[in-house]
Amino acid sequence: MTLIKRVRPALGLGLTGLALGAVSLPPVAIRLAEALGEPPRRALDLHRLSELAWQHLQLAGTGFILVALAGIAFGILATRDFAAAARPAIDSIAAGAQAVPPVVVVALALPVLGFGGPPTLLALVAYGVMPVLRGTVGGIQAVSPDALDAARAVGLTKAQILTRVELPLAWPVILEALRTALVLAVATAAVGALAGASTLGTPIIAGLQNQNTVPMLQGAAATAALAFLGDAALILVAGMLRR
Repeated sequence: MTLIKRVRPALGLGLTGLALGAVSLPPVAIRLAEALGEPPRRALDLHRLSELAWQHLQLAGTGFILVALAGIAFGILATRDFAAAARPAIDSIAAGAQAVPPVVVVALALPVLGFGGPPTLLALVAYGVMPVLRGTVGGIQAVSPDALDAARAVGLTKAQILTRVELPLAWPVILEALRTALVLAVATAAVGALAGASTLGTPIIAGLQNQNTVPMLQGAAATAALAFLGDAALILVAGMLRR
């Protein structure tokens, strides 16, 4: 499969993200609100919107990296023979963490971690680890026993089998889990506005408080745009790595 075919799915996602980004622009958001029957109201200026988008991206990106590292690491651990007894506990902890809504995690973490990014990062990690963990476990367990036998036959060590056979063959499944985690990270970062973090959730909350649809549209459209563009970027990076 050529590189172009591998990254082609990213094109549609990227174009969708750009279209949503255009919706978040002040003139477009105002016109859209008017089309929905809302009176013309003040929009968030482009400089402030870009500032919030960058801060949102930093927070979501940091959370995604933590989720990827933790999820893959615990997924690998759960598939090792010496940790087989601990796998149910690992899976239960990850599932329990995701069962708690991010808003609740942020609220419970506020007295300990304070306002801003830390409680949001905690919610991001708690909510995103399980998909990556289960994707890693599923991908590794789906590796053909024949491939593992062949690797042992040529004298590869357990570490070499993991890095040269299991992870490369499990990569497509892990990638899908990472894509899910990325979208969850972008969406959950918006919740951080409730904890005082400057994200694209800030204009959404302000719009709700002021009954102004325009900034709500801008924040929601920009958040969705980041999710689509981030997904497209991940597919492009994966395509380059597989090359």
